[in-house]
Amino acid sequence: MLQSCGLVVIVLCGMWAGLTACCPAADPRFPSALVEFGPASPQPLFAGGGAAAWDRDLRERGWILRDGGTWHLWYTGSNADRDPLRRLGYASSPDGLNWTRSPRNPLVADAWVEDSCVVKWCGKHFMFAEGEQDIAHLLTSTDRLGWRREGPLDIRLVDGRAIPDGPRGTPAVWRERGVWYLYYERMDRGVWLATSRNLRTFTNVSDEPVLACGPEPYDRHAIAVDQIVRHAGRYYAYYHSSPVENRSQWQTCIATSTDLVHWVKYAGNPLLPVDPAHPKRSSGMLIHDGCRQRLYTTHPDVRVRFSLHATPGGDEAASSGLQKR
Repeated sequence: MLQSCGLVVIVLCGMWAGLTACCPAADPRFPSALVEFGPASPQPLFAGGGAAAWDRDLRERGWILRDGGTWHLWYTGSNADRDPLRRLGYASSPDGLNWTRSPRNPLVADAWVEDSCVVKWCGKHFMFAEGEQDIAHLLTSTDRLGWRREGPLDIRLVDGRAIPDGPRGTPAVWRERGVWYLYYERMDRGVWLATSRNLRTFTNVSDEPVLACGPEPYDRHAIAVDQIVRHAGRYYAYYHSSPVENRSQWQTCIATSTDLVHWVKYAGNPLLPVDPAHPKRSSGMLIHDGCRQRLYTTHPDVRVRFSLHATPGGDEAASSGLQKR
């Protein structure tokens, strides 16, 4: 079994020769601990369940939450040779490295649940995910495994009218001071922000994207937020983008904000460039393991990179999906 914390960095750095980190960040708004990482694990930490399994293929963003001594992973599995449905699965781990599938999988056998984002608040889990046709919907759970479908999210324009028909996918959610902040994309052509106090109706902060494609080539053709974290008084959005029009290549980037509305992209983007061996590798998320930050990617399998800079303590609750405000 792989071990976590300080020892694992020494062991894994020896095993995974070479560095993927870019040059040290010159911009103080982007701390080195959030943008400089070692190489990815050479083998998946978690992958599809096998040729005949319902979860033969892992799809899109999985969500990892570190809660106490357990790491939790909600993922989307599919097998097009069996049926087109994309279902929700769950795995747990003592260290974020060695994962065990739940025998209760798939957790929601009759519904499309993809690109999940999980927020734990007041002892309850709230899952925001894509349904069929990329329509964001809400599920809730009291035990992480049994999920109740609450229906599609009602998203409104600034003037209160419903947003135009069409996809509203890759929901990424942050909760603070009684407000739920919902970031969503429309055909990956930009990221919009809508807020809610009741989880029933979300209203756009602006009817224009708060994070737009371009102008630089690395995110000119598609963009979607994977995760919002808070670190040292600032907010950070880890997002995936495509530098090509046909979207056959994806990569991971980062932007920062002081108010969750106005975002500045990192000059060193892409944080994780296109992987030639797996050009669609993406869906990154940051988790603090108690010693340092880890950057996971969950599509098309789960791999991890360790920050090159230790940050003991840190904003663990903020970067793991545990919302306390």
